[in-house]
Amino acid sequence: MGRKEGGHDVSSTQTEISSSSSESFEDAIEQGVTRAAETLHGIRSAWVKEQEIQIENGKISAYKVIIKITFVLAES
Repeated sequence: MGRKEGGHDVSSTQTEISSSSSESFEDAIEQGVTRAAETLHGIRSAWVKEQEIQIENGKISAYKVIIKITFVLAES
């Protein structure tokens, strides 16, 4: 993906990450984006591709998400 920003060509790419939480989907998303921001720079957007719950003994034990993260590639 390429686009212009401030008169410069900007290239971006996407990656998928998975994250889980025992609390909620929102918490799983927050944890995933926070973790991605530790290693990816220039994150521009994210969207939830999949949601899943794990069940143990008839109760929800985990909320899992797969998130697509779009980030800008560093100029070389």
